[in-house]
Amino acid sequence: MARRKRGNPVHGWLVVDKPAGIGSTQVVGKVRWALDAQKAGHAGTLDPDATGVLAVALGEATKTVPLVTDAPKCYRFRILWGTETSTDDASGEVLQRAEARPGPAEVEAALGAFRGDILQVPPQVSAVKVEGERAYDLAREGVELELVARPLFVERLEMVAADRDGAELEMVCGKGGYVRSIARDLGRALGCLGHVGWLRRVWSGPFRVEEAVAWDRIEALARTPDLHALVQPLELALADLPELAVTENAAIRLAHGNPAEVLTGAEYGETCWASAGGRAVAIGIYRAGQLHPTKVFVR
Repeated sequence: MARRKRGNPVHGWLVVDKPAGIGSTQVVGKVRWALDAQKAGHAGTLDPDATGVLAVALGEATKTVPLVTDAPKCYRFRILWGTETSTDDASGEVLQRAEARPGPAEVEAALGAFRGDILQVPPQVSAVKVEGERAYDLAREGVELELVARPLFVERLEMVAADRDGAELEMVCGKGGYVRSIARDLGRALGCLGHVGWLRRVWSGPFRVEEAVAWDRIEALARTPDLHALVQPLELALADLPELAVTENAAIRLAHGNPAEVLTGAEYGETCWASAGGRAVAIGIYRAGQLHPTKVFVR
């Protein structure tokens, strides 16, 4: 006899406005408990000191996590000039100091080198894996790492405000971007050194901080229907894929992993999602009037 999963089959997204001082995994655990959900995961780690959008996927929505993880994200952050730290943020040990302080015009001129396709070396304390281990675990053990530069697309990087002590920036970037690396490298480029003073994720893919649920509200509404009412549809994560309508009979075929005819078309070989009455049934590849499923949603 199959072992029954603990919790209830909750499917969708709860978008949390993560406060500073807790990790992303802690948020997922709290949300799963508060909703008594069988399964949960998040779409894109936030550093413990960072705040803002952390999208928590529940149940079948966990199958769409890669779509949100790969989507662009927007960060608002402040760089503090004059020191470089072991973590590239305010929580780390000061490694170097500098007396120079750039003016707003100098900061603006330097930003161009950090837009478009760039190469970025992750922070020493990051979730990057090195020979199967997380960099942050190795860093805590005192291991000096030579991390390899990784490609990153920065769609937008703008200065919002600046003073003698630092600058507030806003960045839109693709998957795998480290704001702390931007602060470190920009500080080096300006000759003044720098680290992140604070960081807030404003949006992640289709999810906006204005729609996020405050941490204390999750605590207050835990295990109540009012919290379940704040769970957003699984389908939001599919917004960037073409939607193909199918009949209920076709939906049954797709749910069993079989190709099925669709009522609308797409480009041959395109990744799409099938819907029956607006409800997501499957993600798959469109070929000659049929969707060939790669993931199916069972609800």
